[in-house]
Amino acid sequence: MSRAGRLVGEVLTELAQKVVPGISTAELDEAAERRITAAGATPAFKGYHGYPATICASINDEVIHGIPSGRRVLREGDIISIDVGASLDGYYGDSAITLPVGHVTEEAATLLRVTEDALLKAIDQVRPGGRVSDVSHAVQQHVEAFGFSVVREFVGHGIGQQMHEEPQVPNYGEPGRGPRLAEGMVLAIEPMVNAGKPAVKVLSDGWTAVTRDKSLSAHFEHTVAVTAGAPWILTAREVPVAARK
Repeated sequence: MSRAGRLVGEVLTELAQKVVPGISTAELDEAAERRITAAGATPAFKGYHGYPATICASINDEVIHGIPSGRRVLREGDIISIDVGASLDGYYGDSAITLPVGHVTEEAATLLRVTEDALLKAIDQVRPGGRVSDVSHAVQQHVEAFGFSVVREFVGHGIGQQMHEEPQVPNYGEPGRGPRLAEGMVLAIEPMVNAGKPAVKVLSDGWTAVTRDKSLSAHFEHTVAVTAGAPWILTAREVPVAARK
């Protein structure tokens, strides 16, 4: 799983460098598929329940599952969430980042920072003997302190030989509840945070989830293993992406 996770992190690092005004989400998708297949891995999303692409590329008020298209061209001031999954030697890695396209508003920059920080605070709760809801509560507590809201309809998940395994990992809830964490478990933790209200809806394409109030949304995700010591971020990148921008 560390090899699959490392590959996903490398793909996201490569894609982050391509996020500039004028590039299309289809071009990002093509770059991701080339990199994944060159490594001897398989794109985890493509064909999954009929999903047509290698990455999810969600712009501005799109929360998750935005389908790449040559018609979706990034513009100065946008934010884009890129979600990447890969299967390598029978195991999965899954990670997401949200990036500014050029200069963005102060609200957008704050949303990205708070969402990424919420992910890191959640990861701090990944320890043997803890509960899944300790992870969930860490996200909600941090996000709501800044006046933002967490998406309720979509959650993180266990991951291993399947992309989605038990347990589900919500981004809200009281601590001390749910399954107990044990060494060897691996979780895909993924705060999805809206600048406005938490409600979302799925568009007619059957995939793209957007905020109902048209507010901006950000999404960060890491695949994290429970160890006897510190949490092991399998999809870690050298530098947090939001900090580079």
